[in-house]
Amino acid sequence: MKELFGKIPKIEYEGPASTNPLAFKYYNPEEELGGKTMAEHLRFSMAYWHTFTADGSDPFGAGTMQRPWNDINDPMEVAKKRVEAAFELMNKLGFSYFCFHDRDIAPEGKTLEETNQNLDEIVALLKEKMKETGIKLLWGTANMFTHPRFVHGAATSPNADVFAYAAAQVKKALEITNELGGENYVFWGGREGYETLLNTNMGLELDNLARFLQMAVDYAQKIGFKGQFLIEPKPKEPTKHQYDFDVAAVFAFLKKYGLDKYFKTNIEANHATLAGHNFQHELRFARLNGILGSVDANQGDMLLGWDTDQFPTNIYTTTFAMYEILKNGGLAPGGLNFDAKVRRPSFEAVDLAYGHIAGMDAFAQGLKVAYKLLEDGVIEEFITNRYASYDHGIGARIIKKELGFEELADYALNHDQIVNESGRQEMLESIINQYLIES
Repeated sequence: MKELFGKIPKIEYEGPASTNPLAFKYYNPEEELGGKTMAEHLRFSMAYWHTFTADGSDPFGAGTMQRPWNDINDPMEVAKKRVEAAFELMNKLGFSYFCFHDRDIAPEGKTLEETNQNLDEIVALLKEKMKETGIKLLWGTANMFTHPRFVHGAATSPNADVFAYAAAQVKKALEITNELGGENYVFWGGREGYETLLNTNMGLELDNLARFLQMAVDYAQKIGFKGQFLIEPKPKEPTKHQYDFDVAAVFAFLKKYGLDKYFKTNIEANHATLAGHNFQHELRFARLNGILGSVDANQGDMLLGWDTDQFPTNIYTTTFAMYEILKNGGLAPGGLNFDAKVRRPSFEAVDLAYGHIAGMDAFAQGLKVAYKLLEDGVIEEFITNRYASYDHGIGARIIKKELGFEELADYALNHDQIVNESGRQEMLESIINQYLIES
């Protein structure tokens, strides 16, 4: 069969000295750190939507992307061509996983029944390609934000018919994810929020969202889906406020409705910054609360106030992401999914390879630096020493819950000459830079 991406060869590791833009400089899938290969640590996944369905359009201009299906008019034929293209490109880049929304892989029909038939036809092709290549499905999900029926939300819509339609859509998405051996299933509430509280029953909407997620859990158990359920936080855009604002909001929601035993989080770097956090903060909060499940690997432009979904190239960011992931014991069954798209002016097909190579190298380099930092223990030792006052004396008694305000007030009356120590932020940042430069 003729290659659809003829200008893209099989991408190999050539090392940091290489000047070949179509080669890995830092990502060596077979290299071992701590008894696991880079491929096992990183579990890279390709996002079907940005890579194969995005056309480069934006609110101010038409699509620019040059793709092998641009001259095909039949939506199902386009979908079939994309399957061929997806597995060719993933194979050339050495990907082990991919992710999709239901509407990425197959077009909607005139009815829900026809839409489901379209899905079944494309899923059969995906199954063949997965068997042929060994590439697996990291996660599936349902697109409940693009179609006008979801203008007011899906599970949180004021229209019960929309709630029912959304349930039917997730039911089918769960079935095909299960059929393809998906290791996770993601919920992203793109329209699950509000534009104004003037017309919003927030209590009912949150209760309905919880009911919906419990129904998904119940149906997954019924069909034997063993994968991990994930919620992907985002603060805004497309709605003014989304109920899955950040990891803390998701955690509080899960706790309130007793769903915390079923769900973890899929954390996206660009969503973290839109919520006013950095990526590491969201990863650490999730890790400390046992809900770090998977990652959408990208970055945003800090000068722009929207979700730009750029390929991750900031080594500082990838280092601290991998630092948290290593402390989490890894991500499996989650992974690092490149929810990233090439820029609109990067319209040639070969730019897809350049973008993914850049992201894979950035995370590979981040992995190596993070592993070395943890191995040497320089940051951990400093933090341990900084909180040493809680290892003995009054601090140890506070930790053991042996004291109340009366006892602490008596103590403070005799120890009111406080001596603090420097936090040494600049020194620590200098140490990090040294590790980054030397690696």
